[in-house]
Amino acid sequence: MCTRFRRLRSVALLLSAAAVYSASTSVSAASYTFTDLGTLGGTSSYGSGINNAGKVIGSSYTAGGDQRATLWNGTTATDLGTLGGMSSFGVGINNSGQVAGWSYTTAVGEGYHATVWNGTVVTDLGTLGGTYSLAYGINDSGQVVGFGHTAGDAAAHATVWYGTAVVDLGTLGGTSSYAFGINNSGQVVGRAHTAGGDQRATLWNGTTATDLGTLGGNYSSAYGINDSGQIVGGAYTAGGDQHATIWNGIVATDLGTLGGRISYAFGINNSRQVVGSSFIGGDVVAHAALWKEGAATDLNSFLDAATVGSGWVLTEGHGINDSGWITGVARNSITGQEHAFLLAPVPEPASLALFSLGLVALRLARRTRKEGRQF
Repeated sequence: MCTRFRRLRSVALLLSAAAVYSASTSVSAASYTFTDLGTLGGTSSYGSGINNAGKVIGSSYTAGGDQRATLWNGTTATDLGTLGGMSSFGVGINNSGQVAGWSYTTAVGEGYHATVWNGTVVTDLGTLGGTYSLAYGINDSGQVVGFGHTAGDAAAHATVWYGTAVVDLGTLGGTSSYAFGINNSGQVVGRAHTAGGDQRATLWNGTTATDLGTLGGNYSSAYGINDSGQIVGGAYTAGGDQHATIWNGIVATDLGTLGGRISYAFGINNSRQVVGSSFIGGDVVAHAALWKEGAATDLNSFLDAATVGSGWVLTEGHGINDSGWITGVARNSITGQEHAFLLAPVPEPASLALFSLGLVALRLARRTRKEGRQF
């Protein structure tokens, strides 16, 4: 390899690396584009999860007033259908586009079952012997978590579905438990009752349940887990407030609020960015929030003047993918409607210019190497 080519390639790699570093360290300063994802013809919709392809899952009302599991690809909304009833709800989506949620099973609505949608195929996952079950999360292997009612609807237990195999995860010694998230290692998070009647954020490794503790109070719940095993949810403090929380192992860290007494964390990506909702000062209004490196930011601060002027207020952040794209619920203060939204970060111009310069340098290096081979 000639010295000139080595130098050009080194410059190109340095410029590209600098662009990546600049993009990764400027998230807090980045601008975002807001997209109203609309509805299926009704008045309301809700964004619940997002995969790395940017596909959003949630639910939407139809013009006839039914609520349906809905998949958004861009602004194209698809009604995923039901198990025979009038309503269904989509909550989790994996990177293959498989969706988990639940659906009513008859037109009368005599029960709802955990459901998986794989394209146009709708699968009833069944229950733990009772009438009801719900699914909340699905990983890239297609493992689904939620909870099912036991025989006679005596209790709800956290559940994992491995295809057609159903596993009851049990509790922390109490009556009920609920699973809300699963990562690609199969670790499951949710909450469970203790023998003393408290509800605690819980991590299941297989069927081994671990009490994750609280922030000093008696209650906590976990809603999301990333592939590094970092867990997010909410926990009560000793003073009786409820705060968004992140757990590393069994160590709980208070993420704080946007000025109010209550906050919740619902989703976490593999870059440790966390989304949720928090009351602002006065505890009257809740805003969607983003936590990065422990600092809380009101997602409404990223909205442009036109979006704010049209009445949109981001109230809940539910899902965030590894590119930092966020979905949740926005309320329009003019119409009173709630709609699913997509918030996508816009790369900084300096990062784009630096990245483009790196690409030019790489092309020049390749050309130089090609010309060198001709001699």
